[in-house]
Amino acid sequence: MPSYATNREAHHNYTILEKLEAGVVLSGAEVKSIKNGSVSLKGSYAAIHDGRLQLLNMHVGAYKPAGHVQRYDPTRTRSLLVHRTDIDRLIGKIHSAGLTLVPLSVYSKHGLIKIELGLARGKKAYDKRQSIKKKEVQRKIGRAMRVKA
Repeated sequence: MPSYATNREAHHNYTILEKLEAGVVLSGAEVKSIKNGSVSLKGSYAAIHDGRLQLLNMHVGAYKPAGHVQRYDPTRTRSLLVHRTDIDRLIGKIHSAGLTLVPLSVYSKHGLIKIELGLARGKKAYDKRQSIKKKEVQRKIGRAMRVKA
């Protein structure tokens, strides 16, 4: 299952509470472009509009061999394919708990492009400092273990 893009910023800015897999509605040229690695999740997010789950601000570069496509918008809003029961459950959690949906990665599964979404709560500045400190401590422990071994 090759991964084409990951949103490393999401784990820094948010606490991921739950993960969800969703399909994406794409054109053929967009699929080929993603498989070439021309995709970025930076600044993208998912939202529910009119009872449908949509992905906003995901950048998919134009597929060069397809030629010039007029009026191609690389950050257009894309529909996500999720079961109705999952959407209803997400609506309740987002509105009641003040959570948000953040795309974590784009990958291929059985030839189809999938997005891993995370139901997330934003971190405060002190939470970010604590997680950075934990990572540094783990790095130091790992270095010390490698030196002794």
